[in-house]
Amino acid sequence: MTTSTAAASGSFTIGADLTVNRLGFGSMRLTGKGVWGPPRDPDEAVRVLRRAVELGVNFIDTADSYGPFVAEQLIKKALHPYKDDLVIATKAGLTRQGPDLWTPVGRPEYLRQQAELSLRHLGVERIDLFQLHRIDRAVPLEDQVGELKKLQDEGKVRHIGLSEVSVADVEAAQKVAPIATVQNLYNVANRSAEELLDYSTANGIGFIPWYPLATGALAAHGGPLAEIAQRTGHTPSRLALAWLLKRSPVMLPIPGTSTVAHLEDNIAAATIELSDQDFEALAAAV
Repeated sequence: MTTSTAAASGSFTIGADLTVNRLGFGSMRLTGKGVWGPPRDPDEAVRVLRRAVELGVNFIDTADSYGPFVAEQLIKKALHPYKDDLVIATKAGLTRQGPDLWTPVGRPEYLRQQAELSLRHLGVERIDLFQLHRIDRAVPLEDQVGELKKLQDEGKVRHIGLSEVSVADVEAAQKVAPIATVQNLYNVANRSAEELLDYSTANGIGFIPWYPLATGALAAHGGPLAEIAQRTGHTPSRLALAWLLKRSPVMLPIPGTSTVAHLEDNIAAATIELSDQDFEALAAAV
């Protein structure tokens, strides 16, 4: 059993007052197939959450749409009453019509309704980090972020984040409310959000990469990730996380899993220190 803890990944302070260990946990995989309905093994899902906290994870990312509501309720069942340093981030703005189906809805009254439900499902009086899961392009951005700002002013939300956005989106949202974090697809094999990451790094905005374990062809036989894994004895997934942690001090990877064994393997990435040569080899491979 691993003795590594998430604390070895270093820390980052969200919004100037919420300090978390940089290697967190994403709860999407705790739900059923297609991110729909309850997990196949609810007891194991509870064990995963409790073990994550035991291993030093104090930043958990979830969303109202995971299940829907299944992940939030599992978090409450497993971890409530919460440790003082545990930060739970949730999201609203994507509706569900079935397995693997997602539709943005950003009407202010809907976002408020979902925030109120998340408060109840998580069992908290204030959401630490409330993220707009997707911008609804049919609704003015200032109305969507403006409603989150109202919730913040009312004390129901501590910090505001955005998901799947551009630098221009963040700059527009910043005119309405302070943006503490962004969450975009980003991993060692997919750098499509590079501009946003550089902007976040320069401005002290937390960057939460979703799908952080993807390695693509880099882990194929003869690929640079496979070569480093063979030479160092680390798994490609651990190296992928280590690369993210080295890429930027604002990076907050949230690898998810439905098993304790896989969780422990992921957390072990916190102790890996990639050499500059290996880091650059992976950076140049994409």
